[in-house]
Amino acid sequence: MQAGGHRFKPGILHDEERVTAEYRFTRYFENEVMRKRPYLKREWCIAVVEKPFRDERQGNNRRRFWGWIDELGAYLRVVTLEDGRTIHNAFPDRSFKI
Repeated sequence: MQAGGHRFKPGILHDEERVTAEYRFTRYFENEVMRKRPYLKREWCIAVVEKPFRDERQGNNRRRFWGWIDELGAYLRVVTLEDGRTIHNAFPDRSFKI
């Protein structure tokens, strides 16, 4: 049995397992971001990192990515650690300018 009580068939790579194999989420993301913003989907975060509208380095060894999410009606800002694969924060960035 996997975390959250989901049962997976052995030998089959499920979406949840694929996501965690390619990307990681910090404890802060899991405990704080998802608690404060339960409407966010991990798939959105990954989509933004994979095909950002814009990306840049932050001064604290982090990277930020922006991408439009139709379901939010806003640009989603996703902050990763320096590796670009460990997602640390995400939020709708309503002040983002093109």
